[in-house]
Amino acid sequence: MSDRKQTCDVCGREAIGIQSLGCCASTVCEEHADPQMRSMKPGEKKEWGICFFHRFG
Repeated sequence: MSDRKQTCDVCGREAIGIQSLGCCASTVCEEHADPQMRSMKPGEKKEWGICFFHRFG
């Protein structure tokens, strides 16, 4: 079992990943994820400028 947070910081639903948009990072669900995060496959990681996205696998 993973010890990483699995709930959305905004609403408490199941999280799909972690997104860092510059200085702020959030664990987010499908609804609150950036479109870039929503388009990613499970387990995928992306760096995009100062942003970082990690979709849970």
